[in-house]
Amino acid sequence: MSQLNETITTRTEEFTAKHARLVKLLEQTGDDAVVLSSAGALSWLLCGARVHVSLAGPPILRAVAHRDGVELAVFNNEAERIRAEELRELTDAPGLQIHELAWHANIDDVASWLPDSLRTVAEGSLADEGSAALPLREARASLLETEVQRYRALCQDAAGALTEVLSEVTPSTTERQLAAALAPWLISAGADPVVLLVNGESRARHRHPLPTDAALGRRAMAVVCARRDGLIANVTRWVRFGEASPEELEQEQAILEVEADVFDALTPGTALDTVLEVLKESYPRHGFSQAEWTLHHQGGAAGYQGRDPRVSPGVPDLIHSGQPFAWNPSAFSPQLGLGFKVEDTVLLRGAADLEILSTDERWPTTEVRGRRRPLPLTR
Repeated sequence: MSQLNETITTRTEEFTAKHARLVKLLEQTGDDAVVLSSAGALSWLLCGARVHVSLAGPPILRAVAHRDGVELAVFNNEAERIRAEELRELTDAPGLQIHELAWHANIDDVASWLPDSLRTVAEGSLADEGSAALPLREARASLLETEVQRYRALCQDAAGALTEVLSEVTPSTTERQLAAALAPWLISAGADPVVLLVNGESRARHRHPLPTDAALGRRAMAVVCARRDGLIANVTRWVRFGEASPEELEQEQAILEVEADVFDALTPGTALDTVLEVLKESYPRHGFSQAEWTLHHQGGAAGYQGRDPRVSPGVPDLIHSGQPFAWNPSAFSPQLGLGFKVEDTVLLRGAADLEILSTDERWPTTEVRGRRRPLPLTR
């Protein structure tokens, strides 16, 4: 059920609503508590708190959510900053207790830092993010309206950064220079550039193109995955120098039709992996290879993880109202030597009600089945 219309005006109310979802999870699993240890799960529960220091390292917090509240562990060298900056709006949240650990302690040994008053919880059945992966994803699937507002603002900032930078690059700009120009826009907006991908004309076949010193050439793709308030925006845009051939334009339109098939398949209550079946049929129907879906992941649910989860055969999740998604159908034409891809972060508000979050009114678009979809920026 969608949670979009819940009246949430403060971070404390948001925390309380999310704790209630975790209590429901415990009722489903029969466990006494659940341990949250990933950046996505912790940041979700703590209303967008930055729970990391190194983007490549594990979070500096751990949470044990039980029926009466949440026990939060933090290293002593981080505790003052965490309280003052990341949790400043949650310090009076009912049921939230913060425990300081020595910086060299084993934060994952939760029994060692849970208070004696919770000994029965420590000695009881503790679920973790592995054993409770599916219900945890379900708990955070439907965004609260306050989260949607934060997500929409982030996604628009990410799309705006791409507009700014791709409006200035030239064919001689290198892939690294393009990526380096994107990073300051995102950081200035308070976001972490989690992923920056760029491929120019010479590397068009690569689906995950880490930037190199190659020049962009006639046509280039840029991908931004930016994190703020724990949420991750996923956006892909293309720039082209000069006019496109009819065959190029045809393929660009075709990949938008593949995406439209995916959008039309998003129905609350249905299995997420049914979208993969749609994709298997959609690629050849729109002129691409039948094997295209096997050559790159296709995206999936979004939010506090890059994909939460990524769609794959047999994934057990359902589609929910209020759930964000980031699909990325892609293809490569050996005949043209060109790659094709489309990606935006979107929100499924309900049946046949899809909002594109990562928009910038300055970017050129075309209408596909009633939705404005991005075209390559022609320079």
